[in-house]
Amino acid sequence: MAPPTDADTWAAISGTRLPVHEASDWATVPSCGAVVTFTGTARDHSTGREGVTRLEYEAYESEAVPRLQAVADEIRNRWPDVARIAMIHRVGEVPLTEAAVVVVVSAPHRDAAFHAARFGIDTLKSTVPVWKREDWAEGTSWGLEAQHIVSVEAVD
Repeated sequence: MAPPTDADTWAAISGTRLPVHEASDWATVPSCGAVVTFTGTARDHSTGREGVTRLEYEAYESEAVPRLQAVADEIRNRWPDVARIAMIHRVGEVPLTEAAVVVVVSAPHRDAAFHAARFGIDTLKSTVPVWKREDWAEGTSWGLEAQHIVSVEAVD
């Protein structure tokens, strides 16, 4: 998976290990003094579920990438100085400690980069159709907090 050469947004779904370092390097540009990288990694527990041994993600891919792009568009609307945005989510099995999602934002100053990256991951989680299945000591199930996917415009 390679970053775009003709755009300032890298929105993707990947079935392989995420290019976390490449995304951060790609987002680094001369006009920006701040690059914020959020990496969500697979962990060994969840609320009420100790001993998680396996995570698997599924996405409605034909909708997921346009929604990732919509989140990036809203970031640019709210923080016009943002330069580059990478939002990449993994699908398939994700081994413990590996990245399941990465959001990278570059901006001239840290305040905008931090706020935009936080908005990016929070909005991705509530608007992009990606689901998680966990295997743990006592069973297997899709995510605990089932939620309705909302439009980006509905996010505060």
